Amino acid sequence: MAALRLVLASNNAKKLSELRALLGGLEIDLVAQGELGIGEAEEPHLTFVENALAKARHAAAAAGCAAIADDSGLCVDALGGAPGVVSAHWAPAPAAAAGEREARRRVQDAANNALLLHSLQGRVERDAHFVSTLVALRHAADPQPLVAVGRWPGRILEAPRGEGGFGYDPLMWIPELGATVAELDAETKNRHSHRARAMVQMRALLQQVWRP
Repeated sequence: MAALRLVLASNNAKKLSELRALLGGLEIDLVAQGELGIGEAEEPHLTFVENALAKARHAAAAAGCAAIADDSGLCVDALGGAPGVVSAHWAPAPAAAAGEREARRRVQDAANNALLLHSLQGRVERDAHFVSTLVALRHAADPQPLVAVGRWPGRILEAPRGEGGFGYDPLMWIPELGATVAELDAETKNRHSHRARAMVQMRALLQQVWRP
């Protein structure tokens, strides 16, 4: 039986690699939308689930097949849940952020982390959690989307630690692991992360409902 083609509604290479690993063992061929010439969808909504659904519908419609989207971010308790759905582009885009996509992302990540540290300066309450909302659709008009949500609690440090990961990983301390997310190897991160927690639910839904 041929593997199910599933288009990932993202052009983030690290996210593609992470989700491929998390889907390992299922008869699913995960393909990034960029490989099919599909541009990124608008994300105008206020919640992770609405944005994930919009991205999955966009990719499914353009590719003419099943699609999956992840909308994720950091929610900081002391900031009322910010940066939330705008986590990836929370800070004003630096003027020098030009050139290759991953290079621009690194510049944006640095600006986001600097804004987070500034926003929490002098605050004792630094609890936060990463959130991942996964939405999968058989086709763009699928009336029964599969939805899974994973949360990974931690605490924001006062200075970055670690060279791995991306986004806010260097500032997110995970007490149970005694390290920041940026200090974790890929295998450990994939076992504990918000996306891993969401994917445990999504794998079960895929097997129960879609049976790939």
